[in-house]
Amino acid sequence: MIEAIIIDDERIGRETLRSLLEQCCPSVHVAGMADSVASGREMIEKCSPDLVFLDIEMPFVNGFELLATLPEKTFEVVFTTAYDQYALRAIKAAALDYLLKPIDRDELIAAVAKAEQKLGGKRTLSQNIEVLLANLRHASPEHSKIALPTDDGLILVQMSDIIRCEADGNYTRFHLVRDEQILVSRTMKEFDTILGEKDFLRVHHSHLVNMAHVRKYLRGEGGFVIMSDSATIPVSRRRKDELIRRLSIV
Repeated sequence: MIEAIIIDDERIGRETLRSLLEQCCPSVHVAGMADSVASGREMIEKCSPDLVFLDIEMPFVNGFELLATLPEKTFEVVFTTAYDQYALRAIKAAALDYLLKPIDRDELIAAVAKAEQKLGGKRTLSQNIEVLLANLRHASPEHSKIALPTDDGLILVQMSDIIRCEADGNYTRFHLVRDEQILVSRTMKEFDTILGEKDFLRVHHSHLVNMAHVRKYLRGEGGFVIMSDSATIPVSRRRKDELIRRLSIV
């Protein structure tokens, strides 16, 4: 049985989530609910939960700031939110999970299943939370990190060290500085969403490039870019204008 707590300043939000968990997730026992960051911190210390459903937007202190105050994070967390796209990108970059309000029961079931799998591996989320909090503090890619899920676990990578990403079936191959490569068990589409706000551009269906590592553009029907690792990457016709705009080419 997974011991869970719900932290949400809105009573209807807490009650709705508890009801959904009771209906759809019999492996979860809601040990308690809190309506603020202060009471949530007390409940975490008292109950030592396996799983915390944490609302992001709360008065005075938000859910992220609550996590920052905890010296140890021995539970899994699922964020709940109604908006804030920047926060969602930061959550994804840290390989953490979230649910959009109003919460969909199928997405809730999937989130609980993922949390259960992580708990089965006896892994805590402290490192992931540190990535999240650092990314929220620093918007620039040179200070931002991304957690890359591989078969062996999570690898934390500085975004500025990523030269390009290449689609490889249902996987994505990351090409990094110093000739390092990491094969990640996620599709290109997911990373396009995360990195698109960090000066990365998907120049082709199979290629996402870090604009800071583009060294040359070769004109053509779509053209090609030469990257800092000397790779020649094709540019699709529909992305050509955006690339040229980003490179400020006349």
